[in-house]
Amino acid sequence: MHALLGIDLGTTGVKAALFSAEDGHVLSSAFVDYPLMHPRPGWAEQDPATWWQATITAIRTCLVGAVRHNVQPSDVRGVGLSGQMHGVVLLDDQHQVLRPCIIW
Repeated sequence: MHALLGIDLGTTGVKAALFSAEDGHVLSSAFVDYPLMHPRPGWAEQDPATWWQATITAIRTCLVGAVRHNVQPSDVRGVGLSGQMHGVVLLDDQHQVLRPCIIW
C-alpha cells in the first residue's frame, strides 16, 4: 500500500499523519507539543531545534503506528508540509540558528 505523509508545524506542536494514497484513509497520526516562550510581554519565541526533534518524534510515531496496516517507510510516496506564518529564523553563514525564532 502506498502512503502519503502530512506534517503541520504549528505554534503549539507538530502534527503528523499518514494517509492511504489509494483512498485517503488515515493510517496513523501523532501530535507532539513544544513550549512557547515569552521573554518579554507581547513576545513569543520558539527554539527551531525543538521543532526538529518534535517533527522526528511525530514522524516516527506515525510510521510505527502504520505497521498495523502493513505500511513501511518505503511505502511513503509523498510528503506535504504546512508551517506557521510570519516566523523569523535567523541563520549564520554556516546555516546555524542564531537565536530562538520570533513567531509573533
